[in-house]
Amino acid sequence: MLKSSTFLVMILFLFQACSPSSDGDAGEETPNASEPSEELTGEWNLLYEGEKHFANVRQLTDGGDNAEAYFSFDDKKLVMQIAQPEKGIECDQIFYLDLSEDGMPGLRRVSNGKGRTTCSYFMPGDQRVLYASTHEADENCPEVPERTHGGPYVWPIYPGYDIYVSNLEGEIIEKLTDEPGYDAEATLSPDGSRIVFTSMRSGDLELYTMNTDGSDVVQITDELGYDGGAFYSPDGSKIIFRASRPETEEEQAQYKELIAKNLVQPTEMELFLCNADGSDLKQITDLGNANWAPFFHPSGEKIIFSSNYMSERGFPFNLFMINIDGSGLGQITFDEAFDSFPMFSRDGKKLVFSSNRNNGGTRATNVFIADWVE
Repeated sequence: MLKSSTFLVMILFLFQACSPSSDGDAGEETPNASEPSEELTGEWNLLYEGEKHFANVRQLTDGGDNAEAYFSFDDKKLVMQIAQPEKGIECDQIFYLDLSEDGMPGLRRVSNGKGRTTCSYFMPGDQRVLYASTHEADENCPEVPERTHGGPYVWPIYPGYDIYVSNLEGEIIEKLTDEPGYDAEATLSPDGSRIVFTSMRSGDLELYTMNTDGSDVVQITDELGYDGGAFYSPDGSKIIFRASRPETEEEQAQYKELIAKNLVQPTEMELFLCNADGSDLKQITDLGNANWAPFFHPSGEKIIFSSNYMSERGFPFNLFMINIDGSGLGQITFDEAFDSFPMFSRDGKKLVFSSNRNNGGTRATNVFIADWVE
């Protein structure tokens, strides 16, 4: 089991990862990203007791910090963020892998190797990738805030983040946002027509939607707190997201003080659901601790998400599923450390997620894919 301080360092990467240059060329296979070895093709230590919804579990990366892997529209590729300082990737860069290739898939870098990147997603046609980057503000990795002894655990909300579109060869084609402050966490509607993202342009971390060319920006949340990690429902009619909601005067004052420093405290978050235009907003969990990384089940009637609500020391995080009305909570994974960032393939047959399992006692977080069993 991970020590608490080690776990917090790992979680800090998983939410907000940094990114300088890597030695691999964009769009080409690179040995500087974690690549799986032949020993990882079986199920040894990949499937835990009680994980009845998984079959044919496969580990896709081997070492480093690999997270937020999301399927392409045709389910044949995954795009993800990777940091491996020991291999020259000092902070997060965006890579993709082709699941349809024979043998073990090779990782190819999509981002330009500058700044820090996060939250990538395939565009319609699967030849372009949407992601956020700080490279225009600074080509170096932004500093990670130090956690003072006894101080709050915080995430940095880097104001240099903007949202870009790149081709698979690593060439930036479009810049979609150009407002002061944080713009990141972008994902697409199933029909590829709209983007939902998180922005600080109002002075608070709210959700917005826009067309895929960056036009017609619409704010869809307006309550005090951090709204982020949003995804559309399979039919595009609803949006699920994580949010903090400071309630007391003390909580609100602390939140505002941190936001003024481009920081947030992510230890208390619940899941919220709304229509795609922001109407009919509902809170669907009230579990305590951190409930986040939600994604719709293919039916559109359930949500899979990561939570540590049963944890007393901040971990473990496991995957859970709940109905969109807040009923029927059930546990999906049974890890002693960390499982998160679940995403169903568009055909509903597979689930990809990030986990600390099978890492040999290191701090490595790897990407796994499994057949989904109802």
